[in-house]
Amino acid sequence: MRRLALGLFFLLITTGVVLAQELPLVSKIEIQGLKRIEEGAIKAKISQKIGEPVSEDKINEDIKAIFKMGYFDDVKVEIEPFEGGVNLIYNVKEKPTIVKIDFQGNKEIEDSKLKEKITITPGSIADSVLIQDNALKLKNYYEEEGYWLANVVPVIKKYSANDVSLTYQIDEGPKIKIKKIIIEGNRRISSSKIKKVMETKEWWIFSFLSSSGYFKKAQMNTDVEKIKNLYFDNGYIKAAVAEPEISVDRAKKSMTITIRISEGDQYRVSSIDFTGNKTYDNATIQKLITIKPGSVFDKSKLEKDIQAISSLYSDNGYALVSVAPDLVPDEKNRTVRITLNISEGDKYRIGRIEVSGNTKTRDKVIRREIRFDEGDIFSSSKLKRTYERLNNLNYFETIDIIPKPKYEEKVVDLDVRVKERPTGFLSIGGGYSSVDKFIATVDLTQGNLFGKGQYLKLKGELGGTSSLYEVSFRDPWFLDKPIALSTGIYKTTREYIEYNKKAFGFFVGLGKDLSEYWRGDVSYNFERATISDIRVGASPIIFDQEGTKSTSSITPTITRDTRDNYLDPSRGSRNSLSATFAGLGGDNAFVKGSVDSGWYFPLGPTTFMVRGRFGYAKGLFDKTLPLYERFYVGGIYTVRGLGFGDAGPKDPATGDPIGGTTQLIFNTEYIFPILTEMRLKGVVFFDAGNSYEDFNNFGYLRYTTGTGLRWISPIGPIRIEWGYNLAKKPGESSSKFEFAFGSFF
Repeated sequence: MRRLALGLFFLLITTGVVLAQELPLVSKIEIQGLKRIEEGAIKAKISQKIGEPVSEDKINEDIKAIFKMGYFDDVKVEIEPFEGGVNLIYNVKEKPTIVKIDFQGNKEIEDSKLKEKITITPGSIADSVLIQDNALKLKNYYEEEGYWLANVVPVIKKYSANDVSLTYQIDEGPKIKIKKIIIEGNRRISSSKIKKVMETKEWWIFSFLSSSGYFKKAQMNTDVEKIKNLYFDNGYIKAAVAEPEISVDRAKKSMTITIRISEGDQYRVSSIDFTGNKTYDNATIQKLITIKPGSVFDKSKLEKDIQAISSLYSDNGYALVSVAPDLVPDEKNRTVRITLNISEGDKYRIGRIEVSGNTKTRDKVIRREIRFDEGDIFSSSKLKRTYERLNNLNYFETIDIIPKPKYEEKVVDLDVRVKERPTGFLSIGGGYSSVDKFIATVDLTQGNLFGKGQYLKLKGELGGTSSLYEVSFRDPWFLDKPIALSTGIYKTTREYIEYNKKAFGFFVGLGKDLSEYWRGDVSYNFERATISDIRVGASPIIFDQEGTKSTSSITPTITRDTRDNYLDPSRGSRNSLSATFAGLGGDNAFVKGSVDSGWYFPLGPTTFMVRGRFGYAKGLFDKTLPLYERFYVGGIYTVRGLGFGDAGPKDPATGDPIGGTTQLIFNTEYIFPILTEMRLKGVVFFDAGNSYEDFNNFGYLRYTTGTGLRWISPIGPIRIEWGYNLAKKPGESSSKFEFAFGSFF
């Protein structure tokens, strides 16, 4: 309520002022009724000033301005004589404070999740607009969770004159499933293709795995754009998609979504021209263009071509380059002329590089991954590579690299902001391994020791068929030099099918980056192993190696790794060549080499992976290749769906695997997201491989196929996979479930 006590008329009479004379001056301004709001905040809104004639218009505007602050239920102005003028008294009544917020009626969604969705908190002013605003936020959240009929009503209860409680009374209603998505108006592109690009899906029995089958407004808006882009990618540059129509069947607790499309005509490209390019001529730019005259217009291709041109410039210092397409359609011939307007801008260098957000990790650990030095020419590809290298450290939840151009100085400052994640884990527990049966584990790992980027691991594992005790350490920048040092000591026992092995050993290695993607490593390993408890009737190959022998070996490795993410790659490749030479002291002497090549190809949000491995080992100086250095193919790390060593030579007497001296393995995978926010993915695979005693049967392969799940959990990668044996042999199982923790392929 607004009230203005206009005592001005009476004031003028009692003070003997004639109406025709000038209005009195304001001598004083007072604010009354404040309890929590600062007086200065009110006075900042008042236009009426001391020393000026009193103005009814200004007073009315002041009342409106104070009301707009949202803190008051009532504002009135009183006027009284004061020292030859008047005193303006702004009397306000503050809105009460919300001292408590709770929810009633919610059964399916917890209070804690609802609180995350509202912006109002205890201590807030009880502003009706803000309260209703948050009621709408809650209703929208319920709709996103599938409760399309949910109703949210705010209820205010008075505690005292200045305090109230706020309760959101919720009627959740039933969860509404998407029964059907109807596409209308499409003739050139099928409904199935349109639905395939949409994230919104019709409900089905396994919708709980992907949270699909329920309407989400933001997701649907994105889907409308995806449908438009599908048409634009197929030449329909004038295609239009109407706002989806939603029909709810309350009785069946389901909804139907209708999407109406106006396709228009298909257009082809008539010509492609360039303007504004001075640094690079048309011929250079033309080589980057994949969309050709005469072809159907394709928006995605055009965007990739624009990106290629932008990269050409931005990789060479033109940080602010822009490429704007100008499309001129010819409706008569149904063609479109494309002109790419290039604004090159100036050449920029790197200015200051600021690092923030790292409370534990030292600045130098971050800076050594940055592919720039201050003063270098700006390069977008180096900027992208910097992000990849920081992400591959696995120290941070989020990484933001923000370029800040300084136009007058022609430099770009880089603001590198990180949010750290826990890098130390203590795990004490047990489980079941498909290889080792029941296992008990104690694992203490610190991946960023003292914030220096060093890695320390203490591990103990006791299983039904094996045990392992290990201490390992790695410093990627030993003595602050670009040389990696790794060392460790271990003790292990393992029960193989025909014998047992006990071993004690240690290793030390050095590595160095040879270029951005190439790396060289060399490691020395000493191991003392005992073969015992050989099964009766085992192969003479096994009996010949009974007893204790030592191995002293050196292994050089060269690797080229261009993967965008080491833990969960979607593009790039990893190729390595290694050779182990044993015989530098010790009892065993052999050579063992391997070639490993894995490639990742992005297909939208999914990834296709292909990997090949070849290995060869041979004893030297008339000495036998140790049993534990032979190749055992079969299992989750080689050919899934087969048992350990099933793909390879077997003991003629017992039929048990004895491993081979040569191996050949191929793996293909199609990886797709299931729950993106949880980093949960599915995989379908096809494996082929075998190990061989000699080259007589080289090339004969065993084949399997299957499916599985990949989860990058807070404590590391977990994979669960089921493989099917496509050519089962006597004594083999037709399929196998297997799981592993700690790494993917």
